Amino acid sequence: MTSMPPHPEAAPAATPTTTSAATPATAPGTTPTLVLVGHGMVGQRFLEELADRGVTGRARVVVLCEEPRPAYDRVQLTSYFAGRSPDDLSLADPDFLARHGIELHLGDPATAVDRTARTVTARSGLTVHYDALVLATGSYPFVPPVPGKDSRGCFVYRTLEDLLAIEEYAKNARTGVVVGGGLLGLEAAGALKGLGLRTHIVEFAPRLMALQVDEGGGRALRRTVEAMGLEVHTGVGGKEIVADGAGAVTAMGLSDDSVIETDLVVFSAGVRPRDQLARDCGLPVGARGGIVVDEWCRTDDPDVYAIGECALAADGRVYGLVAPGYEMARVAAGGIADALFARTGTGTGTGTGTGTSEGFTGADLSTKLKLLGVDVASFGDAQGTTEGCLDVVYADARSGVYKKLVIGAAGELLGGVLVGDAEAYGMLRPLTGSVPPVPAEQLVLPDGASGGGAAALGPSALPDGAVLCNCHNVTKGTVRAAVTEHSCGTLPEIKKCTKAGTGCGSCVKSLTAVLNDELAASGVTVDTGLCGCFPHTRAELYEIVRTLRLTSFAELLDSHGRPEARNGDGCEICKPTVGSIIASLAPSVGADGYVLDGEQAALQDTNDHFLANLQRNGSYSIVPRIPGGEITPDKLIVIGEVARDFGLYTKITGGQRIDLFGARVDQLPEVWARLVDAGFESGHAYGKALRTVKSCVGQTWCRYGVQDSVRMAIELELRYRGLRSPHKLKSAVSGCARECAEARGKDFGVIATSQGWNLYVGGNGGADPRHADLLAQDLSDAELIRLIDRFLMFYIRTADRLERTSAWLERIDGGLDHVRDVVVHDSLGLGDELEALMAAHVTHYRDEWAETLADPERLARFVSFVNAPDAPDPSVRFVPERDQVKPDLTLLAGPTLPVRSLEGASV
Repeated sequence: MTSMPPHPEAAPAATPTTTSAATPATAPGTTPTLVLVGHGMVGQRFLEELADRGVTGRARVVVLCEEPRPAYDRVQLTSYFAGRSPDDLSLADPDFLARHGIELHLGDPATAVDRTARTVTARSGLTVHYDALVLATGSYPFVPPVPGKDSRGCFVYRTLEDLLAIEEYAKNARTGVVVGGGLLGLEAAGALKGLGLRTHIVEFAPRLMALQVDEGGGRALRRTVEAMGLEVHTGVGGKEIVADGAGAVTAMGLSDDSVIETDLVVFSAGVRPRDQLARDCGLPVGARGGIVVDEWCRTDDPDVYAIGECALAADGRVYGLVAPGYEMARVAAGGIADALFARTGTGTGTGTGTGTSEGFTGADLSTKLKLLGVDVASFGDAQGTTEGCLDVVYADARSGVYKKLVIGAAGELLGGVLVGDAEAYGMLRPLTGSVPPVPAEQLVLPDGASGGGAAALGPSALPDGAVLCNCHNVTKGTVRAAVTEHSCGTLPEIKKCTKAGTGCGSCVKSLTAVLNDELAASGVTVDTGLCGCFPHTRAELYEIVRTLRLTSFAELLDSHGRPEARNGDGCEICKPTVGSIIASLAPSVGADGYVLDGEQAALQDTNDHFLANLQRNGSYSIVPRIPGGEITPDKLIVIGEVARDFGLYTKITGGQRIDLFGARVDQLPEVWARLVDAGFESGHAYGKALRTVKSCVGQTWCRYGVQDSVRMAIELELRYRGLRSPHKLKSAVSGCARECAEARGKDFGVIATSQGWNLYVGGNGGADPRHADLLAQDLSDAELIRLIDRFLMFYIRTADRLERTSAWLERIDGGLDHVRDVVVHDSLGLGDELEALMAAHVTHYRDEWAETLADPERLARFVSFVNAPDAPDPSVRFVPERDQVKPDLTLLAGPTLPVRSLEGASV
């Protein structure tokens, strides 16, 4: 492996440090001493369990840690590349260690254990006598025996130090290969891509994440990963790594004799238990590694315990997930407290070393992750190995969604695989082993489909014994008791009381639902905060920003965020939400309306980062605004010439616009320069903003038309262009009651009458279509525009994040009648204010692409690789089809999935 110089943020590993002065070896018969070898996530949890049981107040606790920093969140390791610092990832509060008198020796691993003398010796020469010894040494990365694996430029992906070294080396690299397509391998691939490298994934198994997902899930995952611009090679292994004369990686040969030219290789091909310390002192280990322990996590020596990834559990498994490690930490802490207290005559210990709780005999391997931005989850018998089971499958290759539930002979849910949409994981996993309250087919259908959507069941469908938090084995009943018996009224209080939600975080939504249900049942006001960072709803945050004229997310978070979130970075929920609020109020509060300036850039969703829609193969689409669908021949010619000159795919959309697909990110400014010169503006297809105002030809051309629908559509689109809102906005104007523009399927639609215009609101198409409702009728031009101004600003002011006008209209108290009172009759006296806000937007509107092209600093972000700004992305490729181009991707057609019947035969 490559040996890198210390990173500026990395502590020197060779110099051991400690949180307190070194202490001579403790003599037997005095205060009992507990030695913990390893300070990872499981080790830190073990210390917390000891503290909860009062052990730290009655015994000396010494921790020997190999790494140069205390325990950190290895599950969130890749978030370092998203801006989190090593300190942000830390799990070890220095106050906790000091408060409990725990001696932590960093950079000083244990090198020998003398079980006869009951001592542990560290690399520094420190020797500590122990009354109880806990081995939490974790695991080490497995590096396949590939010739050249020690070349410069080869790394493993396991510790923060590994990431710091990769980050440094990648500054001079352009291509990287990740060996391993499992959980950590995909995270490593995402990290390399984020560093600007063209990235390959090499996986020996026939599919990605072979242990977690089945064949269908693997195909869906691969298609999505490849659409992000990563190149996937499955069913092959590494044959050799080629290095140049200086010993640096230049290529990797694969087992199928193909060669990948690369500058960097990351091995993420699994882990092995770190059990050498146990082997050296004569403790039994498994045939394939792992320190043998019983159900109480005791080794063959009753004074030595092993927990986490280094332990071979009583069921014969080595568990690589954090949740089983936490459970082992709990069991071991209970046993040690029992034994130590019995030995010293304090507490209530029995001396058996087993504690008073159940032992560890195995764990649920269910998991939910977001890899490369893709939700992936599996639970129970995900592979369908139970005799007589059958599969219920929903697959949408176009959107990258794959769902499979495994159903037993008696109708019970045995397990499942979810790829691309794991929203229902929190509801489905607790139902494992029971017969679901609705047919399985409904559980895999998407939300909004007829009878579909597992999330619609709600937590009330779960029994109290259902495990909501798999990381800490917390049941629904425990969460309910925390509310009703321990007076927990917020999610942070639930986390502190039960530890639920403090692991991977996938259960937070279910926890919140149970909490809110219990509070509502008790007559207590429910916490409706936007997220864990803000106690306020989106509507309340809008009012705070508007009233106090705040222009900074950081200022809003520090002044109105939850105490524990202040001085933080926010989350993926609140950042784009607040960014949208500030953008919609920019003229009124004095903010810069350009969404990619300063702090605003960090708040935006993916598409807004490049003012374009990201497509499947890593290219982008370009959608110039065509108000009302009206366009001159000269402008049509410009679009055609641009598409021809840049080799773009062209498509006329349902919104009466022309989409141009296939531009690389570095081509976006060149394309837009041509379009802006011709008089085009951004169509905001990438943002939560007004998209289009469709029209029919109206009275001007149509013999049935009664009003000039094209003129009105153009006026409305130019008035509301660029208006940021909680969700996208669509509109249409029809020139007569024949409704050719489909205005009643829009967020706000206008239909001409002989006396004026009828205004409809709250409609939408899509998977769950809704006809718009009539708000007002026979309006003049001025009346129509005034009411639309009010309606849109009232919606923006009061809607939840990502809430379409249709859902908002059905949710808001009083529904349509209340909205009509506010908008038409000005019942709240807000009319002038709402109109003024819209007038400010109209006055201060600026085209985002014109602003971008005028500023060289803003243009600098449009590169495929930050470390090679002049290099185009070679992974964006196309093949011809119907005289145009399409992405060069491996399609997910594949054979039909076999479905097992109750008799076990394929059907």
